[in-house]
Amino acid sequence: MFRQVSSTPAHTFLDPWKQIFESSKSPTDIGSISIQINAFRVLKHLGASIENLGGVEFGGLIGYFSDTTEGNTQRWLVPEVQEDPGIFCNRKDLSNELRRLALEEDGQGLPANIRIGKKVIACDPDQATLTLDDGEVIHADLVLGCDGIGSVVRKNILGYDQKAPSSGWSCFRTLFDAATMDAIPELDWIREGVSGGRFVFAREEPFRALFINLCEEGRLVNLVAIYTDTEQDNPEWSQAATQEEILERFQDFHPNFRRVLDLPPSDSWLRWKLLALPELPSWTRGRAAILGDAAHATFPFLGQGAAMAVEEGGSLGCLLPHGTEVKDIPTRLQAYESLCKPRGDFVSAESIAQAVEPSKRGRYFRSKELQAYILEYDPIKASQEVLSRLLSQT
Repeated sequence: MFRQVSSTPAHTFLDPWKQIFESSKSPTDIGSISIQINAFRVLKHLGASIENLGGVEFGGLIGYFSDTTEGNTQRWLVPEVQEDPGIFCNRKDLSNELRRLALEEDGQGLPANIRIGKKVIACDPDQATLTLDDGEVIHADLVLGCDGIGSVVRKNILGYDQKAPSSGWSCFRTLFDAATMDAIPELDWIREGVSGGRFVFAREEPFRALFINLCEEGRLVNLVAIYTDTEQDNPEWSQAATQEEILERFQDFHPNFRRVLDLPPSDSWLRWKLLALPELPSWTRGRAAILGDAAHATFPFLGQGAAMAVEEGGSLGCLLPHGTEVKDIPTRLQAYESLCKPRGDFVSAESIAQAVEPSKRGRYFRSKELQAYILEYDPIKASQEVLSRLLSQT
């Protein structure tokens, strides 16, 4: 899909190939992620191995107030989801499986070439070119910006730099070895009951919550500790965190919940700012488009941020099959935006609402209508129908 042009005066042209540029020289994926059925459909269509994901069934969640151990079990309300509820998996396992798919020869051209440590500093959406920080210029048929909340491709599509404003919330994240819980009966609540998440939140403001789930076939415990962060705009704010900081912020939680914070982490404690983009006027321009966090970074309260990125990737694959002519790319990208942007914007807005409005917290598991809108959607079928209509018009 991409044609590379060297940055030397000779301008050596190489055969077309699909290129993926990763700015980090040692990219890491921390924690776990939920793959609900709407994303599951796309992964299955792509040929992903569910076994490689090592998932734990996401059958529902149990909610607790922070001062009591009496939980409220909430299961999926949509019949199809009850039968195929999705999973929690380690982010690394999902990343590795997507990498495997990208590097496989599929009979429709060369596998992707992943270029590590290559930072994109500019994009020309109309010409479909990328400029790297070492001066190299990439000439392509199509540019897809999956470059996160600080997206360079988004900036060039919009013509201005849309920042994510401070939310005043951050979270601590880490993973534990599940075996370390075996001798601690106070932590039985993590394994007992419905397979899925455990959500513990303070009754009163400021908002604080623990979200816990098992992943990697039950061998790891994922913990996200969300809190109101008055230091988020402090220049000294650091991503590194200590166990003492976390315990201090959640010291009034019931002892059974605090016990999980005493476990030795298998990864370092890290702090992340929770940020959300405002709704964008467009996701496409010329022969470039954005998807995932670059288009709709939001809060994690629906567990659908990555699922939207998977949906969008599946839709783009359907709308731009092997053999698509360059002249047709702008029209196909407009179709992609018409199909995917309303869903991405809705999920983002609903995630924010369920975070900032106390009366809406937990609404996802109380509303069959909301679950049906998000989870019954088949991105592959919808995209194939759109492509069929486009082809019939030519």
